[in-house]
Amino acid sequence: MKNKAPLLYSILVLLVLSACSGTQHIPADDLLYTGAKIKIEGNNTSKKERKSLSEALVLLVRPQTNASFLGMRPKIFFYNLAGKPTKTKGFRYWLRNKVGEPPVLFSKVDLAYNSSLLQNYAQNNGYFNTKTVADSSRTGKKATATYTLEPRKRYYIRNVQFPQDSSAVATAVRQTIKGTFLKTGAAYSLDHIKAERERIDSRMKENGFYYFNPDYLLVQVDSTVADHQVDLIVKVKADSPPLANQQYKINKVVIYPNYSINSKASAPADSIVKYHDFTIIDSEKLFKPAIYDRTLYFKKGDFYNRTNHNLSLNRLVNLGTFKFVKNQFKVADTTGNYLDAYYYLTPLPKKSLSLQLSAKTNSANYTGTELNLNWSNRNVFKGAEQLTVSAFGGVEVQVSGQNNGFNVYRFGTEASLIWPRIMSPFRFHSASGFVPKTKATLGYEFQNRTQLYSLQTFKGSFGYLWKENERKEHLFNLTEITFASPQNVTALYQSQIAASPSLEKVIDKQLIFGPTYSYTYTNTMDKRKKNTVYYKGSLDLSGNIAGLVTAANVEKGEAVKVFNVPFSQFIKVENEFRHYLKLSENSQLASRLIAGLGFAYGNSTAMPFIKQFFNGGTNSLRAFRARSLGPGTFNGSATTNGFLPDQSGDVKLEFSTEYRAQIYGLVKGALFLDAGNIWLMKEDPDKPGSKFSKNFINEIAVGVGAGLRFDFSFLVLRTDLAFPIRKPYLAEGNRWVVDQINFGNGSWRNNNLIFNLAIGYPF
Repeated sequence: MKNKAPLLYSILVLLVLSACSGTQHIPADDLLYTGAKIKIEGNNTSKKERKSLSEALVLLVRPQTNASFLGMRPKIFFYNLAGKPTKTKGFRYWLRNKVGEPPVLFSKVDLAYNSSLLQNYAQNNGYFNTKTVADSSRTGKKATATYTLEPRKRYYIRNVQFPQDSSAVATAVRQTIKGTFLKTGAAYSLDHIKAERERIDSRMKENGFYYFNPDYLLVQVDSTVADHQVDLIVKVKADSPPLANQQYKINKVVIYPNYSINSKASAPADSIVKYHDFTIIDSEKLFKPAIYDRTLYFKKGDFYNRTNHNLSLNRLVNLGTFKFVKNQFKVADTTGNYLDAYYYLTPLPKKSLSLQLSAKTNSANYTGTELNLNWSNRNVFKGAEQLTVSAFGGVEVQVSGQNNGFNVYRFGTEASLIWPRIMSPFRFHSASGFVPKTKATLGYEFQNRTQLYSLQTFKGSFGYLWKENERKEHLFNLTEITFASPQNVTALYQSQIAASPSLEKVIDKQLIFGPTYSYTYTNTMDKRKKNTVYYKGSLDLSGNIAGLVTAANVEKGEAVKVFNVPFSQFIKVENEFRHYLKLSENSQLASRLIAGLGFAYGNSTAMPFIKQFFNGGTNSLRAFRARSLGPGTFNGSATTNGFLPDQSGDVKLEFSTEYRAQIYGLVKGALFLDAGNIWLMKEDPDKPGSKFSKNFINEIAVGVGAGLRFDFSFLVLRTDLAFPIRKPYLAEGNRWVVDQINFGNGSWRNNNLIFNLAIGYPF
């Protein structure tokens, strides 16, 4: 029997391979279609042209074949294995329709249609008079299609001529020559001609030709002018409607701020308000007329401009006050070429109340839930100002971490007021579709860290936020104030202070005030790009003017106090850069680099704890427990067996890269590598090895891992399992621990495997 085992095994493998080939259940009068071959013949084209043409043509052939791997077609195998399910759900239905796919039969291949499609493509790209022949070949139960093309020499553009007459429409078309897609010396391309018509139309819309259309343009092709060259003649069609050939200006702008479907076309005289160039029909006087002057770009006498058209609509929507925004242009009943602009605005309810329950995770590896009660008034002073008052409460616990059991309970309230303009003595103009805003906030939070201490925090800010466009955003707070006061410090935490005096800074009263600025750039919303990026840079200045005025220098004397609390004086800079490389429709490589620096001076000897940097945990170095790593080569986890304090630093470097791919349906997987550390700017005798030095690169921690992401559309639940491969707190020369990896050893797993549960992606 032993001697027969290899034979039986070989027979079993052959049977499986045969089943995976996909031909087992093909109908007797049909064949399995295995794809198309493109052959380019003749000597009229270069090797480069033949290769480019072949690569483009093979993508046009239909239908697409079943995916194969080493000659096998596993999806057909699973389709046949499942059989025909009796229900539209269950395992068999899932296996047949989700995992498997039906075989692509040769009877579905239309050789004549594909042949015509390929020939048209060649013709449309300058290979005029191309000959195409289609054929097929059979091998067993499989069939392949072969398309043979014999293209003639390619045609190139010799000259491009735009309209020469003096009419307004011809002159406007002629003025769009700069930026044309039709370049002398370029290969003839029908797609470029179509794109050129769209480009010209877009430029015409920017210059008052509201009723113009790409279909009113004609591009004639003259192929008789020279050997394999063409002249392109751009014309405005003679039968284009008169409206399309007229350049229009804006006459009157009429606004209905309280519009509904049942609104009457006419309005009583007392409801009509004249404000600058606007006619506002608002019987209830819901809004101050000034908001339209800041929002709408069109003024009487301006040429119609599509950019201003779209920007005006975007800004009205961006006010956050209107449920529906509708716009219409009509030829004005006046002498000359004028348009009347009508804006129909349907307001959202002025006041609203909402209750929201959310799940959340934070940088300290705490997972929890929060309940928010929000009341808002969207037009509090009749200028589209938005007042929001919220109350919140929640609990956070560490699912896995060094402080499991030290839960955090939070409650508080916050009020914010947003004005849809920049409230400043200086004139501010934004030419984007996003309304610049002024925002003021005031808030209070009580946080109870069980068994440790409680913390009361008062916050306030006043500043501006504006977007240049959908990619670039600015946030500038003239001042941001934070006052933190501790309460109920427990004996356990006092004992921790005795062991590590730097922990006392966590419960010191803190007063932080000063300007902050952040700039964000992203193009990640562009799904067509293979490479997308995200960048955020921020600057935090605290107590700098106060320190300058008071000449504060804590190293030469006592710190200057405000309301009997020393104010913090520091500069903090942080930069975060992300890059996303799209590998396929369902996979990508995501990378992130963070670099930050905080420097305390003047009235402070150290950065406030809440403004320092941390790492480790669910959104950082996932192979290390939250806020347990560093600073430098210091090992904070070795100091005690009880509560482990958060480790913080003044300098941060962090890099992560993650391969993400869809596994099935809503389940996605990831493989990742994280590296980085934090350091202090000054030596701390309680934390030896924590100071940033020129040897910082030798103190980098590295971890790797894998995870699953469950994308439920309304939230992403993330699980990551990671372990360190480099530990900076070990002796130099022994920091790489790859050789110690032992998944079969329970002690190694307990000391190294870190499980992270989080909401959302890490970056």
